[in-house]
Amino acid sequence: MFIKQALDEFLGFEYTRMNETQVQLRLPVQELFVNSASVIHGGVISSLADVAMSNLIPATGNGIQQALTVDLNVSFLKAATGEYLIAHAKIEKQGRTLIHTECEIFNDKEELVAKSRAILFRKV
Repeated sequence: MFIKQALDEFLGFEYTRMNETQVQLRLPVQELFVNSASVIHGGVISSLADVAMSNLIPATGNGIQQALTVDLNVSFLKAATGEYLIAHAKIEKQGRTLIHTECEIFNDKEELVAKSRAILFRKV
């Protein structure tokens, strides 16, 4: 089950669970997401990465997340443009309460535009 929250629905994320340790999110780009420099806003890209990595830990049956982000780093590698972005997130290391994750974000030409790492805290 994926996390259910209003921001994710507003942004239009499309979720795919690849396996137990990998998730893919697709973000159809809306004009609202493009900044004054004509590229996709870094905050939107950061949200995409954060949501992708947060969904690595399945939500409850009611869509409530089971892990919270305690550290998030995003490196922007190329100006992001295109019809959509795809985030590929995976778990690097999983402890009892802390989960180390990473995410790569690609544009619709399969070019790497950003990389992200996060540490999640499991709500146990």
